[in-house]
Amino acid sequence: MKKLIIAEKPSVARNIAEALDIRGRKDGYLEGEDYVITWVFGHLLQLFDAADYQEERRSWKLELFPFIPEEFRYKVKEKGGQRGTVDSGAEKQVAIIRSLAEREDVESLISATDYDREGQIIADEVLLYLGIQKPVYRLLLNEWTKEEVLKGLAEIRPNPEMKPLQDAGFGRQLADWLIGINLTSVATVKYRNGTDRKNSQVLNIGRVLLPTLKIIYDRDQEIANFQSSRYYKLLVRLRTDRGESLEALYQEEENEKFEDPEVLKAIADQLSGSRANVTDKQVERKKEYPPYLFNLSNLQGHITSKYKGWTSDKVLKTAQELYEKKLITYPRTASSVLDESLKEKTAKVLAIHKKGLPYESEIRFHEGKRVFDSSKVESHSAIMPTTVVPNRLKEEEDIVYQAIRNRFLMQFMPVAESEETRLILSVPEKDVKGELLAKGKVQLAEGWKVVENMGTKETLLPSVAEGEELTIENAEVSEVVRKPPKPHTEKTLLRVMETCGKSFEEDQSEEMMTAILSGFSIGTPATRAETIKKLLDVGYIEAKGKNLLCTPLGKTMVETLPVKELFDLEYTGRLEKTLADIERKKFTKEEFLQLIVDFTKQSVELIKQDRLFGAPTQPPEGTDSLGNCPECGSPVIESPKAFGCSNWKNGCSFTIWKEDRFIQSMGKQVTPEMVKLLLANGKVGFRGLTSKKGNRFSAYFRYGKDTETGKYKWEMEFIPDRPE
Repeated sequence: MKKLIIAEKPSVARNIAEALDIRGRKDGYLEGEDYVITWVFGHLLQLFDAADYQEERRSWKLELFPFIPEEFRYKVKEKGGQRGTVDSGAEKQVAIIRSLAEREDVESLISATDYDREGQIIADEVLLYLGIQKPVYRLLLNEWTKEEVLKGLAEIRPNPEMKPLQDAGFGRQLADWLIGINLTSVATVKYRNGTDRKNSQVLNIGRVLLPTLKIIYDRDQEIANFQSSRYYKLLVRLRTDRGESLEALYQEEENEKFEDPEVLKAIADQLSGSRANVTDKQVERKKEYPPYLFNLSNLQGHITSKYKGWTSDKVLKTAQELYEKKLITYPRTASSVLDESLKEKTAKVLAIHKKGLPYESEIRFHEGKRVFDSSKVESHSAIMPTTVVPNRLKEEEDIVYQAIRNRFLMQFMPVAESEETRLILSVPEKDVKGELLAKGKVQLAEGWKVVENMGTKETLLPSVAEGEELTIENAEVSEVVRKPPKPHTEKTLLRVMETCGKSFEEDQSEEMMTAILSGFSIGTPATRAETIKKLLDVGYIEAKGKNLLCTPLGKTMVETLPVKELFDLEYTGRLEKTLADIERKKFTKEEFLQLIVDFTKQSVELIKQDRLFGAPTQPPEGTDSLGNCPECGSPVIESPKAFGCSNWKNGCSFTIWKEDRFIQSMGKQVTPEMVKLLLANGKVGFRGLTSKKGNRFSAYFRYGKDTETGKYKWEMEFIPDRPE
């Protein structure tokens, strides 16, 4: 009797056949004495469209939605871009799988698709569609080398044990269908005269698509609303009595930034030609550890930021090719460390890849927690090379492979070390409030940095002792203009998606790792690149060089679509975490889908009752507009307690309270006239203000959004007194 193996694609089937020494090639499968190997190629099936359930739904009439099928059904997938035309290749392969599964000499089946949600259901949906009754097992591998294939086949698990993973996969699939089909149909009809489908623009609405769009929109708004400002520094050049020079910055209470250049100019005049005394010298030896092993998001970010013409989608496809060629481990992973069970295997891989390197003698295998930590691994470990060494790679494959290989080697190189020197100098003979600070850095050991020739910029200081006096040769005031934040790139966008908008340091804190591994994110490593590509394809964003920017259509979607939860990163993160909790048996697929059904019904009604898409709200009859809302462009109107956006029912929260404590602390009151000037000019000026100490002054006030909190707050700019 034989076992039927279903691989995710033909190339993987060939890898399995090679490991089993199977050479019998047939039409759509390979066959040996003990195994028959066939394949799918991604999803061979797709869910029914709404029109497949009822022909009348083909017209996209508002009254026909929301549509919640009593039972979700599948069909052989359609040919790309040709609605109603069956993909003949998929149809043929489904028939082949059916005929093989029904053979009398086939006693059981083995699903050998990728070990993740999507891989699980790619095979399961075919088996369920065909009604297969024979025992089904699961092959779980992280790489396709012969050694791992044979080991995996010896340790196959009953497929029913994968039910939680299956439920999470189908839960995701059905949720995206319910939200996408219903809201896309209703929004397109409502806002784009969608009854004429040929001449209407489809407005794609998705659970992951829109919060990703909101990330880009928010950054665009930060840049647009940025108020340019400047500060000043005092750069001081000193000379030792031996003729050696160094540079220092003037600071007061550890602050080196000053708003008034005239104050610094006066200090500069005082300091020039004076003697400065070294009052404190601190020398610290610092260790710098290598960056963590790559997960998919970090690999995509690294490549897209370093090389021109690369997208995250291209990185994923290239990594997938390397995986199928048995050169790297599974690429669609969120982990940046390895499972502790891989220590022996990792040592073997390291021994192979270090041979012949100029720094081979410095490479030492170790079992440190920065590399091996099972508590930080969910389904798949970080990406690393395998024992297979490539002979020749295409240029694109080589770029991705070398990045993965180098990052792997770095983990087992010595730690980079540097010496940082910090000098504090005072000027006792002058009556100045502050002190001088000079910093130097010397690289003592390059360590892992030699792998990619990552040289460190050194700042050399002359050898000076505490108590030594130096001569101040000159002091110059320099102007620094504060720059707006930079537009998102694929690297920065992937980072925000991975952590669901939460801010973390580059060194991957425990909190960040916990968030990622708990599933609190936007999308999965496997889908994020696809999401970015779709945003570009549907016209919600555009790429200018490496920068990603909102298009007018994307901006309109964010500002006026009434279903605000779809733009909420926190809401999307909770949904994604729920899917992860289904995998952990903490939540059921049925509970999750009920949440989605309720949300879909509510959202459809919101859109149905909405005003015209993209049009600003009109103020209530008899109410005067004080200007346009900086958030959504709708009129700002007066209410008993505040001046706020008239579009508040649709989620706009822009408000200026009449009894604003900050304004009142200055001895003023928020008035309609003040709000008019503020909205028209971006600022409003006041003279005769009173500080808490009773001093009189003049200032401009701006009401801008805090980039960290997203809330509006007052900013003040002093107005110089008029000359008498």
